[in-house]
Amino acid sequence: MGTLVCFHAHPDDETISTGGTMAKAAAAGHRVVLVVATGGECGEMPEDLAPGETLQARRHAETMRSAEVLGVARVAWLGYVDSGMTGWAQNGDPASFLQADVEEAAVRLATILREERADVVTVYDWHGNYGHPDHIRVHEVGHRAAELAGTPHVYESTMNRDFLLREMESAREAGEAIEAMEETGDPDSWTDDGRPFGMSEAEITTRIDVGPFADLKRSALACHASQVTDSAFFLDMPDEGYRRAFGVEWFIHKGVAPGVSEDALAGLG
Repeated sequence: MGTLVCFHAHPDDETISTGGTMAKAAAAGHRVVLVVATGGECGEMPEDLAPGETLQARRHAETMRSAEVLGVARVAWLGYVDSGMTGWAQNGDPASFLQADVEEAAVRLATILREERADVVTVYDWHGNYGHPDHIRVHEVGHRAAELAGTPHVYESTMNRDFLLREMESAREAGEAIEAMEETGDPDSWTDDGRPFGMSEAEITTRIDVGPFADLKRSALACHASQVTDSAFFLDMPDEGYRRAFGVEWFIHKGVAPGVSEDALAGLG
């Protein structure tokens, strides 16, 4: 059995891009560890916070529930502050993840990778999937931490742009168009900075079928109830449409030639 460490920027990120992979690995008997860089302080503010309760505390509790659903053995927090979206004032907060020294942050993560004797660590692609500053920082910090810790396999979690466009077309033909995506029709407009969304299929190395875990993945996302605006898109999709679109998770395996050639994470044999 091996150890999978999934490194994410904010609470709830773990469910969307790697939730199925985490659940699948845990079900197979592997140790799964979630590391979250920030407390998600720039997220949606719920109306039902108790007196003295902070958004960070709420999101921490939601993440712990999500992790339990997915079978995560350990949740670790790097302790940085959410940087907000591109151009927000929070980008300049000295305590934000965006302002963190990459080497210092990498040492924090590498310590966990060593403690866990991680076989695999997941980060995000070069663009953080959609341009969020903290996601890009995860890419930078995660790769450096893997170097420091000697973690043998680094996988960049990504979105298959070509696959999503095909799914949109199929949904359109079936009369099940996804309104939130159809409003623009241009995947580049789904990003935080207008640069390309996800990666092309030709650049991806790994396709993980998580269909049997899609419902579990969705249940984990529902644990993040405070983030209604972000989660509603996924939770409101028809069941079959959700399973088609999110029953597969995509990765780029560092050091492996482009082109989908893997259907499992190396190191978790």
